[in-house]
Amino acid sequence: MQKNIETLEDIKLLVDDFYGKVRQDDLLSPIFNTIIQDRWPEHLEKMYRFWQTVLLADHTYYGAPFTPHAQLPVQKQHFERWIQLFHDTLEEHFKGEVAEEARWRSSKMAEMFLYKIEYYREIQAKPLI
Repeated sequence: MQKNIETLEDIKLLVDDFYGKVRQDDLLSPIFNTIIQDRWPEHLEKMYRFWQTVLLADHTYYGAPFTPHAQLPVQKQHFERWIQLFHDTLEEHFKGEVAEEARWRSSKMAEMFLYKIEYYREIQAKPLI
């Protein structure tokens, strides 16, 4: 049954199901599992706070989301798969205005992260922050 994203429990469902798919995905799991290792609970908690802040306007996330991703060994196909899995997860569980906001924001975030990662690789520099 699809519903709008309204609560922290909805965010947790989205994040847990999405990252469950990532952890099993042939393309993404080697990257995520290698970097996160046994720190999945910590990562998921951070993702709950991030999406709670972005989608529910409950400001619980503090940080710079791009910086941990700046040096990842990812290309366009990794971001395409990430978006596919995220949007599939949204579609399985949610509909409505906030779900559409999540779809739009996730797409824009992936687009910007890929652009910035490619930019820093091209100039062979690390982001300052």
